[in-house]
Amino acid sequence: MGSSPLIITIPHASTQIAHSIMQRLNDVGRALIDTHWHIDRLHHDLVEDVTVVKPSFHRYLCDPDCNPSAWDDKGSGLNLTPSAPILNQDGQAIWRYAPDKLEMASWRSAFYAPYHAALATQIARVRSKHGFAVLYDCRATRSEIPNLFDGVAPNFSIGTYMGATCDHKLAACIAGICLNQKNYTSDINKHLKGGWIVRRYGCPKRGVHALQMELSLSTYLQAERDPWLYDPVKAQAARIVLAKILNHLKSWIPD
Repeated sequence: MGSSPLIITIPHASTQIAHSIMQRLNDVGRALIDTHWHIDRLHHDLVEDVTVVKPSFHRYLCDPDCNPSAWDDKGSGLNLTPSAPILNQDGQAIWRYAPDKLEMASWRSAFYAPYHAALATQIARVRSKHGFAVLYDCRATRSEIPNLFDGVAPNFSIGTYMGATCDHKLAACIAGICLNQKNYTSDINKHLKGGWIVRRYGCPKRGVHALQMELSLSTYLQAERDPWLYDPVKAQAARIVLAKILNHLKSWIPD
C-alpha cells in the first residue's frame, strides 16, 4: 500500500485460470485473446508510493469491469450480460462447456467480490488520509476490434465518462500530456468513454477522481498477435509518457 493519493488498478492483465476450467474452454477461448498483455509490466515501478490493486484471475472467469445490474443470474429471461463472458470481444464462442448460472455466482463470490472489496477499501483509506483519492484504471487492448468499434484505436485513449468521473482540469492535463506526444495518437471520451470501474467509483463531489487509460497493444508489443511479445524499445518510449502521467496524478491536489 502506498501513502500517496494515487491508486492504480489493472483489471485485465492476469492470465490465471485453473487447469480444470481451462480445459473447458475451446481453442478460441484458450488463446485468451482479450487479455491486456503485459500492461502490468509496462507500468511497473513508474512511480513510487502508490497503491496497486490487481486481480489474480482472468476476465473469462468473471469480468471485474462488469456492471452487476446487467447480470442475468435470476432466470429473468432477459438478454442480459453474464458475469463470465460466453463470447470473446470478436464475438466468437470461447467455451466447450460454459459455466451455468450457479457456477457463475460462485465465481463472482470467489473473484469479483474480493477484488471490488479490496479496491473499495483502498479508496476509502486513501480518501480518509488525504481527503480525496485518484484512481487510475490502466488497460491495453488490440487496436482493431471491428466487433466493438470502427477504425483503429489511438495509442492512448482516456475515458472519464464524459467528465462525470474525474475533475475536468485534471483530465484536461492528462489529455494534454498525451496530445503533446508527436509519435502517438490519443483521444478523450471518444474511442472509449470509461468502463464500469471508473463509473462505479469515480465521483468528484465525494472526492474520488477516476480516469481510465487504455493503450493499444501496438504501442508496446512487437505485434498484436500470439505470442504477444513485449517490445522493450517501444515500451520504454511509452513508459516515459506514462511516467509523466502517473507523476502528475500522484502530485495533483484539488482546487
